[in-house]
Amino acid sequence: MTRPVSGSARRDAGPASAAPAGAGVASTGDRLPPRRPRTRPPGRVARAASGVATRVGPSGAFAAFLVLGLLVITAASSLFAGLYVAVIDDDSVALLDEPALHLAMDVRSPWLDTAVTVFTEAAGVYAVPIVGVAVIVVLAIRRRQWVPVVLGLTAGAGSLLMTEVGKELVGRDRPPRADAVPPYETSPSFPSGHTLNASVVAGIVAYLLVLRQMRRATRVLTYVVAVAFAASVSLSRVYLGHHWLTDVLAGWLLALAWLALVVVAHRVRLRLLEGRHAEGDASEARGR
Repeated sequence: MTRPVSGSARRDAGPASAAPAGAGVASTGDRLPPRRPRTRPPGRVARAASGVATRVGPSGAFAAFLVLGLLVITAASSLFAGLYVAVIDDDSVALLDEPALHLAMDVRSPWLDTAVTVFTEAAGVYAVPIVGVAVIVVLAIRRRQWVPVVLGLTAGAGSLLMTEVGKELVGRDRPPRADAVPPYETSPSFPSGHTLNASVVAGIVAYLLVLRQMRRATRVLTYVVAVAFAASVSLSRVYLGHHWLTDVLAGWLLALAWLALVVVAHRVRLRLLEGRHAEGDASEARGR
């Protein structure tokens, strides 16, 4: 037999159990998690940052993020364009490529050659396409959203397209086989596909994970692991003599520009959705 609930109990339970309008967006939408309460007084830098955030408000913070994202896209694209011109028109890139290749040859050893070859092949064949797709699918299922799939497919398809177009457009030769470790690569060298694809996939997976991570240390660790993985794959290509250093630099710059564009587009979408829900809440309140 159910016990009757008193009026005071109903009054106490009502506000706690009633979800505010639009709460579904905040609880299920992709967004950076709110700050957790501090257990100790903030330092001078934290107080200054908090004061700036309070003054500019959410709109100012979003505008600053948007400007920063556009600056990253512009800077990375400009640097890539300069590197592309240098590769096509003159031999100045040899000042970077030749010393890097010679350094890689100097530090090689049979066991290290085998280890790096296994790592780069595993990363290119399994870690980037298979593990990356698996993580994105798991995130989509757990969050009951298509957003991870859409972002993952967009980022991955863009990196593959840039790799193929860049190689066909430039047609750069790889380092001499006499200076490389087998098995040898036969496709054009610029840009490094391993570098571009590993950086983009690691970056978008890290971004999707960080959207739901509450602790700052966890978010920092996620980005550190993603950067370390992408850097390891990239430098392994130079070590094995499968790419020039400028091929890897081009892959990094393209990945940075493309990731920044995808992330900025996603944040703009979230901002628009929040605005629509706020307007809906206001209309509902006026209609009561």
